[in-house]
Amino acid sequence: MTNGLADSSLAECRMPNAPWTDEENDLIVADYFAMLKADVMGHPYSKAAHRRALLPLLAGRSDSSIEFKHQNISAVLKGLGEDWIPGYKPAFNFQMALVDAVARWLAMNPVWLTRLPHTRLKTGLQESAPLWIGPAPTRSNQPPPQELEQMLHVAHTYDAAGRDARNRTLGRAGEECMLAHEWTSLRMAGRDDLARKVRWVSEEDGDGAGYDISSFAPDGQTRLIEVKTTNGWERTPFHITRNELAVANARRSEWCLVRLWNFSREPKAFELLPPLDAHVTLTATTFEVGFA
Repeated sequence: MTNGLADSSLAECRMPNAPWTDEENDLIVADYFAMLKADVMGHPYSKAAHRRALLPLLAGRSDSSIEFKHQNISAVLKGLGEDWIPGYKPAFNFQMALVDAVARWLAMNPVWLTRLPHTRLKTGLQESAPLWIGPAPTRSNQPPPQELEQMLHVAHTYDAAGRDARNRTLGRAGEECMLAHEWTSLRMAGRDDLARKVRWVSEEDGDGAGYDISSFAPDGQTRLIEVKTTNGWERTPFHITRNELAVANARRSEWCLVRLWNFSREPKAFELLPPLDAHVTLTATTFEVGFA
């Protein structure tokens, strides 16, 4: 018997509940992203057809096991602060080997992380619908403890916050989107005079101000807005600088943080007001080292 036939026989005899190999995980992750791309672009695709195409490549795996693994991938992407296919509800208690496979795909396809919404947002000083701004996450609406623990473990292990912070395309697009929201909201409130004074501070003056946008409430109160953007869910961790925290504490009545989430699909937002540690846990991740 040739080695090829032996390999084939072993594959056919694989136990259906055996752990997924790296090769299998890579195959199903690539298939998932092919569907996700189509989903984001609004192109038709068939989940059943994708499963049928995978079956001969994953000898011994059943249609239902492939379906469940796709749900696992949705959960991994949620933990990584990324978009997922809405039709595959996240299923938890996945193996870290699957997280590694998703991370490998993202590393080989870096352009995916810099994508913008397929339906391009109207940005800059243009008329557009205001953002949906809802309540911030709280203890009362958090996921079950085991699910939340696994999500946060994945996010910290793969530094989802650092990835978003380094993604200048994403950050700039989020700020531009928020700029349009402020301008539109003021115009809708009949305050064209204030709308004309809205400034994109980080674009015009650089990043040192401790906020990105200088705007106003309809009553004329100054709004200093720091924008943090992610393609992931509302609990995706994010980074904040020491300077941003200092400005937040020094100008509490004016400063606010706007968290944009689900950005690549349907941007939503919530606001956090100082003091931030009343709403979130602040964890020091780096230290400045000096010499006496």
